[in-house]
Amino acid sequence: MLDQEWMKDVRALVGKEYGRVDSWDPVNAPMVRHWCEAMGIENPAYTDREQGALAAPAAMLQVWCMEGMHLNNYPPGSTKENPYEALVMIEAQGYPSVVAVNSELEFDRPVREGERLYYTTRLDSISEQKTTGLGTGFFVTLVMTYYARGAAPDGGDERVGTLLFRVFKFKPTGAPAAAPEAAPAAIPKPKRPRPGISDDNRFFWEGAQQGKLLIQRCTCCQSLRHPPGPVCPNCHSFDWDTVEASGRGTVYSFVVMHYPEVPPFDTPNPIGLIELEEGTRLVAQLIGVAPDAIRIGQEVQVEFHSFDDDLVLPQFRPVAATPDAKEPA
Repeated sequence: MLDQEWMKDVRALVGKEYGRVDSWDPVNAPMVRHWCEAMGIENPAYTDREQGALAAPAAMLQVWCMEGMHLNNYPPGSTKENPYEALVMIEAQGYPSVVAVNSELEFDRPVREGERLYYTTRLDSISEQKTTGLGTGFFVTLVMTYYARGAAPDGGDERVGTLLFRVFKFKPTGAPAAAPEAAPAAIPKPKRPRPGISDDNRFFWEGAQQGKLLIQRCTCCQSLRHPPGPVCPNCHSFDWDTVEASGRGTVYSFVVMHYPEVPPFDTPNPIGLIELEEGTRLVAQLIGVAPDAIRIGQEVQVEFHSFDDDLVLPQFRPVAATPDAKEPA
């Protein structure tokens, strides 16, 4: 499909290199230890100095240069450029939705304690206009290249890895074509994405329709499991039934989504990893609480809410909710 005239300006950005983003701290043992504890990693190469110089787990590469709890809070000297400017330009032409497609980390070598990292960003590519089940839009690919300062043999900066990040910036299926000058109100609010339903998890969503939070149980060893699957990971039995959970639990972990903004969800959008009384965990949206009031270990209770007429989702509300909190849409 031939590009519209406005797309030429967007494609002119392909290949653009955006400035460096520095890390707040050097690679350090406390952060490595916390990561390993959270992920259940016990490799002594990451925590035991008797093994030699400490290395950081490769999958932590992206962590070292994150901004922290506040959006775009990067160290002094970091670039002020917006590497997502292509997404902003595409959105202005009536493509309001975005979904992450894939993220690929490649590692040149492990990073070591004491090294200071930074990354630069390059707009790698923008696809031709594509139509998918979600809608019509463009696949936009960014590549972040990570360096360790002064680590090369000649004293220069040494590349240690790359992160490829690809998103689909799209106009949802059924949304009318909008002229650039159209008011935002002319674009209807997209519906919530539907869950992928299979024979393994159908019981969970049917239970939600009835206001029940169901957990899969192995009928041989009685162990509970979530997410659902065809085989018990403990005894490898294929036989299972379900039990109804109490719906009570605690916040085991959480994230607050700020950007990219994904309609129809409000921003910021708090998502929790909930540990149920029964011992299993599931991911769900947190409601009735301001993002800065969420705490690890906070007691929560399930509620079932309907969206777009036929979609019922379990969401969790803190037992002692903040009175003036805004609930996500």
